[in-house]
Amino acid sequence: MNFPKISRRRVLAGLGSVPLAAAAGVPTTRHAPPGRPGSGSGDAPGDAPGERRTTLLRGADLVLTMDPRVGDGTLGALEGGADVLLRDGEIAAVGKGLDAPRGARVVDAGGKLVLPGFVDLHNHLWQSSIRGGCSDQDLNGWLAACNRTTLPKIDARDMYSFVRLAALDALQAGVTTVVDWVHAIPYDTSERYVRALDDSGLRFVYAMTQSGADRHLIPQVKKDFLDPLPLASAQVSVHAGMSGIKDLRLLHEMSRELGLMLNSHVLENRTDRKDEQIRALREVGAFGPGLLMNHAIHLTADEIAAAGENDVRVAHCPLSNMRLASGIMPLPALHRAGVRAGLGHDGGTNDTSDMFNVMKAAVGLQRARHEDAGIHPTIPAVLRMATLGGAECLGMADRVGSLTPGKRADVLVLDPGTLNFAPRFDWTSQIVLNGQPPNISEVFVDGYRRKSGGALVGVDTEQVVRAAERAATHVRAA
Repeated sequence: MNFPKISRRRVLAGLGSVPLAAAAGVPTTRHAPPGRPGSGSGDAPGDAPGERRTTLLRGADLVLTMDPRVGDGTLGALEGGADVLLRDGEIAAVGKGLDAPRGARVVDAGGKLVLPGFVDLHNHLWQSSIRGGCSDQDLNGWLAACNRTTLPKIDARDMYSFVRLAALDALQAGVTTVVDWVHAIPYDTSERYVRALDDSGLRFVYAMTQSGADRHLIPQVKKDFLDPLPLASAQVSVHAGMSGIKDLRLLHEMSRELGLMLNSHVLENRTDRKDEQIRALREVGAFGPGLLMNHAIHLTADEIAAAGENDVRVAHCPLSNMRLASGIMPLPALHRAGVRAGLGHDGGTNDTSDMFNVMKAAVGLQRARHEDAGIHPTIPAVLRMATLGGAECLGMADRVGSLTPGKRADVLVLDPGTLNFAPRFDWTSQIVLNGQPPNISEVFVDGYRRKSGGALVGVDTEQVVRAAERAATHVRAA
């Protein structure tokens, strides 16, 4: 896709793209554009660039559809030779003995597992630039020594390299939808940031923060960069707190005008309590189903109850919370209160993309804290959080998150025949407890084959790594 020529004005980048109804959770009929040759957006070898072929995944030993209407139990399981048909970017059919349409590509899934793509509910992809950094610091120390000192040094060219590296890392690890909370960056850097996401082939939600004074630029950034991209959606990201309630109010009003969700870090560290973040969100009228709270660790019992009553959604980032000594989200209490929750990597403090590790940590932390193997999230519950649960938090459950016919074709094929996974005992549990990104052999996003035979399609990973290393050298020199 050719991006429009842009001015050198500076604006804090970030809003997304699909029509407003789609951003609010209404299905969209737009389809992915052809990939650019050499961009990493093409399809499998032998396909025309950007071609989305009808594909039959045939004979999988286990399909977890996440839809009890399609399969058995809460995860909608189908065992023993189940098929999944992908056509025109949609899940066309799920069942046994499906016929392959004329000209369809048939992928032998015998001995394999099939499930929906992972939804990463919270990330900062540019932070691949500081992987492993400030590892002896808590949240506030890490923000001061790594995050805030590095971002201003990243120019547009280097931003592309960092974001593309992290986006492809997420994709190869099975993430098909990512929510990227984008910090304040210049207008020209925004173009490169969006281009990197688009080139990766991911479905993405682009959440932008900016000052209240510059809020009028949000619709322009949205129009210039994201409206042409059918796999992009938008949110407005904010810093909640009474100290900045004027800007919070203005940005919340803007999000409502555009029909977009508000996305905020909330009570990640104990010191956040002093800025009365929940009070600020409630005072501006944002504490409701249009709010996604990230981390939400240090909530009171009353705040947990209020979140459930008002249908606020939360993103749980256990690996980041552990790394930054932030604490443990009260996930069982939130679940009892009816709060919708999904899972997130959270950028540089996750250090790599691995939803299997995120799921395992989410389960293990609560079992250790409560000394109860049956505490929420259970294995089935955490698998749902990583897929359909994340989609529900975003208002996108009518499009992604489950292998329901009519939804978009975001699909993973896992190979359990590996040293880390075999032998078969309880494959559902093994996905969470034994799975690793290399087990993912195939990834489809909107019907496009993005990973095949364990390798990203059309991507020179060595070149991507070299570009990120050069960018890191530039940043260190700055």
